[in-house]
Amino acid sequence: MTVVVKLGSTLVVDANGRVRRSLLRARAAEVGELVRGGEPVCIVSSGAIALGLPRLGLTRRPSATSRLQAASAVGQSRLQASWDAALRAAGVEAAQILLSAPDLAERASYVNVRNAFEMLLKLGVVPVVNENDATATDEITFGDNDALAAQVAVLTRTRLLVLLTEVDGVYATHPAGPGGAELLPDGAAAADATLGRGSTLGRGGMASKIAAARLAAAAGIPSVIASGDGRDVLGPIVAGERRGTRFAPADIDGNSAFKLWLRYAKPAVGRLVVDEGAQSALLVHSLLAVGVVHCEGSFAAGDAVELVAPDGTAFAKGLASVGADEIRGRPRGVEVVHRSRLALYDTGSGTDVGESGRVIAPSEADETSEAYLASTPDA
Repeated sequence: MTVVVKLGSTLVVDANGRVRRSLLRARAAEVGELVRGGEPVCIVSSGAIALGLPRLGLTRRPSATSRLQAASAVGQSRLQASWDAALRAAGVEAAQILLSAPDLAERASYVNVRNAFEMLLKLGVVPVVNENDATATDEITFGDNDALAAQVAVLTRTRLLVLLTEVDGVYATHPAGPGGAELLPDGAAAADATLGRGSTLGRGGMASKIAAARLAAAAGIPSVIASGDGRDVLGPIVAGERRGTRFAPADIDGNSAFKLWLRYAKPAVGRLVVDEGAQSALLVHSLLAVGVVHCEGSFAAGDAVELVAPDGTAFAKGLASVGADEIRGRPRGVEVVHRSRLALYDTGSGTDVGESGRVIAPSEADETSEAYLASTPDA
């Protein structure tokens, strides 16, 4: 099982726009030890934009997308070269993987990306992942590399997600405040923490790390937010030593790769309000158009849609079998979402998947949808 380790811009790049080589060497040495010990590791590294800014004469992260893209394009080669050098010195090879949100949103490309990760990790290579900021736009980004790391963790079915930052974990209040602050060892208490914003070099802050940790934990992956500085960081965390703030995994049983992809990687582009009868029937049957009270958005067959109860509560996400225009008017006999291509949110019954991330146990229908979607480019 893989360990995914994410490092933010301020860990990788100093205030002058230079690579923190000693830190990279220290973390790379630990990664090398883990890989040689039979523990595959994937690194999600920020820093491309931060490294590109001084090359463009900029001292702060710009707001214009085109400038961000330019800075990323300039800095990405420096970032990868730095990791390549650090990891080779540690006795392991590095690979570069640049991802865009659409790479994971479409099932065929998602499977291809997953296969690439699996082969690299099988060969003992360390993938170094970053968002492809040079081509991404505001409308189709992961949001930040914390979210990307969580997506990679789900994609690779990792056993542990480690989000490394400049502080020791999640504090109840800002640690720089008067009298210090209490470190929260349990992520369940993080909801009440007073959180800061991201740095001038990166997008993420503690709030985005907590959100990413919760996403991974909801998919059954334990997560740790901890300091990335110091001599021994990864080894103790991977070994189970209590460091930073730990988010316990949700108790999921027999999750399917398809439902994890649908729940966490495929964005919904429409909403369907259904009547009570249709909502109840979805435990065993597909959704028919006659049960749709209201159709929101413009979508085509293969797009993801969220299903909403009469009281406005979203309770499921599924792949539409037909487009929005074919649903309006509630024609009888038209299948809107097939039961095998549906992920139900957690309603407390213990049989479905929701904001807590518990996923319906796979069935023969899951296997059918997995094979169908893997062979359907538009799915």
